[in-house]
Amino acid sequence: MQTALRQLFQDFLSAIVFLTLYALTENLYLATGLAVVVSLTQISLAWWRGEMVDAIQWLVLGLVLVLGGLTLVANDGRFIMLKSSISHSAIGVVLLRPGWMGRYLPPIASDNLSKRFILVAGYCWAGWFFVLAAANLVVALNFDFSVWAWFFLFGLVGGKILAVLVQYVVARTIIVRKLRAEGSLA
Repeated sequence: MQTALRQLFQDFLSAIVFLTLYALTENLYLATGLAVVVSLTQISLAWWRGEMVDAIQWLVLGLVLVLGGLTLVANDGRFIMLKSSISHSAIGVVLLRPGWMGRYLPPIASDNLSKRFILVAGYCWAGWFFVLAAANLVVALNFDFSVWAWFFLFGLVGGKILAVLVQYVVARTIIVRKLRAEGSLA
């Protein structure tokens, strides 16, 4: 679970930085600029370490650059709120790619969970991102920025953490049952 939470945090770090800085300073240019720097730094560090840069990381960088630029041009609070629906939808599309979950799974999970389970779990994640995108759209169109900021933190970020926990419990149960059946676990 630590692997998944760490990866999730890294994937959404630029969005967290943007929202936190914007909420604290209300400086759109500073928040957007720092989000771009964070995303570029993450990609650069991965390259420097010789790590493979996953499609989701490239997507996040692209979204930060494109949506960040549009945010500066629009200079509109409503757009800031709506872009989470755009990004969640785009990520949902990327999560429809079979096999993406591999980088999030610790070896014990990838060794003991069926390929079918991992595939279905990946599709569930894609569906969850589409649900979060739709929920964000409702909040963004009907409430002000302060309500949306709380929704972002507890609904969008909290929703992803909750999904990680649910997947962890289900996967752990399956793995424990399998290892007990094999006699590998007392």
